Amino acid sequence: MARVLVVDDEDGLRQTMALFLRRAGHVCRTAGDVAHALADLALEPADVIISDIVMPGGGGIALLEAVRDRGYRSEVIMVTGEPTVETAVQAIRSGAFDYVAKPLNSVRLCEAVASAARLRQIEDEDAQYRQDLERLVEARTTSLHESLERLRRTMENTTQALSRALEIRDPYTAGHQRRVTHLSCAIHDRLPAELRLTAAGRDGLRIAGLLHDLGKLAIPAEILAKPARLSSLEINLIRAHPVIGWEILNGLDFGWPVADIVRQHHERVDGTGYPDGLKGEEIRLESRILGVADVLEAMASHRPYRPALGIETALAEIRRGSGTAFDGTIVEACVGLFLEDGYVLDSGAPTD
Repeated sequence: MARVLVVDDEDGLRQTMALFLRRAGHVCRTAGDVAHALADLALEPADVIISDIVMPGGGGIALLEAVRDRGYRSEVIMVTGEPTVETAVQAIRSGAFDYVAKPLNSVRLCEAVASAARLRQIEDEDAQYRQDLERLVEARTTSLHESLERLRRTMENTTQALSRALEIRDPYTAGHQRRVTHLSCAIHDRLPAELRLTAAGRDGLRIAGLLHDLGKLAIPAEILAKPARLSSLEINLIRAHPVIGWEILNGLDFGWPVADIVRQHHERVDGTGYPDGLKGEEIRLESRILGVADVLEAMASHRPYRPALGIETALAEIRRGSGTAFDGTIVEACVGLFLEDGYVLDSGAPTD
């Protein structure tokens, strides 16, 4: 159960959303504009805010920015009649959790609220963890090593929370990022010694693997889970996710260029990839590794639009693309993992 504030200038739609959410067990209150919503929040917090993106006197983006500026710990879901990549990027960059397209579907709305409430719980637990960490560091100022390790774990928890947030929105690919990460690190470790990254670089590869599909937070869940061929518009929305992921991560200091790795993970060595059409070594090694692992895992696993194709078919596909779509040395290492070392894709594999 979550405390939900519904903000919409259309009284009928506002009351309908509130009715859906109350029937789903949430505690729901309403406001007709941004000013009344902020006045309501000043009196009582909300776990989730649902706001129309276009309203007289200030829309959802203005509300979202005011919520963040005032430090309210609420997840915000936007409601829009015209979903576009630009709308999604603006909302996500401003801090929105999700957006729901009109006409509203009660099931989709309730699922979005439930997912936002789960993320709010995760972030509250993480905030409590950080408060505990601060007290621990203050109490143990003589132990620098322990303090640094705790800070590293905080970054790790943040990375894991972002990865879990995507899996909550897209349950059909739950575990995909973890499997791709584990496979990418295994491929890296099988490369010739002169090609391997530093310890910091390998950790950057691991973090990028866990976050490589983060940009899909901006893609409507009904497109991600669509059990049929996508339209050209839907394909373009999907193909925007590396750039959206880069925009979300750009500027965050992971100690390695994680945002650039995420942006390039769909580039191909012959220049046929996206978003920038990079070729060969213009593409970061980490991204070339992720590209192979991502394709292999996706083919070998179930998707809403098709059953799993199996590891043999997936290996055959990356072999066909060796030297053209994919880096031949990376393909060789990947194939060797499965055929010589007995590697098995494992949904529960650790991401060491």
